[in-house]
Order: sequence, then structure tokens, then C-alpha cells
Amino acid sequence: MTFNIIFFPFMVAFMLIAAAIVLLVTAFWIWMIVDCVQRKFKNETEKVIWILAVILLTWVGALVYYFAIRASNPQGLSKHSDKKKKRK
Repeated sequence: MTFNIIFFPFMVAFMLIAAAIVLLVTAFWIWMIVDCVQRKFKNETEKVIWILAVILLTWVGALVYYFAIRASNPQGLSKHSDKKKKRK
């Protein structure tokens, strides 16, 4: 009985920290899905593949998407590539 009383605050703290981590990871995952949907890609196939990857691979896919796409080009395709597209 005293074992439970001694470790109860630590169990509560652990559960609160775990819940906060789950909420942060879920928010990051949703943020990457929204970013992927709104981002301009070279073609629609690439966009669909990234959306499926982020959704199906959950937080791992979101992390890969973040470092492969979002971190390297936060604004989406550059204006220079958009001008090339309009000329064609």
C-alpha cells in the first residue's frame, strides 16, 4: 500500500508528460498533412504520393516530409519555377 502512495506523484507526472508528447506529435502530424495539401508541387502525382505517405506512415511520414520538403523549401515552389510553367 505504501508503494502506491510513494510512486503515485511520479505515475501522474509520467502520464501527463506522455499525454503532452502524444498531443504534440499528433499536432505535428496534422500540420504536415495540411502543409502537404496546400503546397504547390511540380505535379499532382507527387502531391498525392506525399499526402498518402504522411497519412499512412503517421509521424514517421510526417518527419520524413518535414525534412525532405518543408525544411528545404518552406514557401513551396519558387516563383522562378512558376514563371517557367506560365511561359510553356
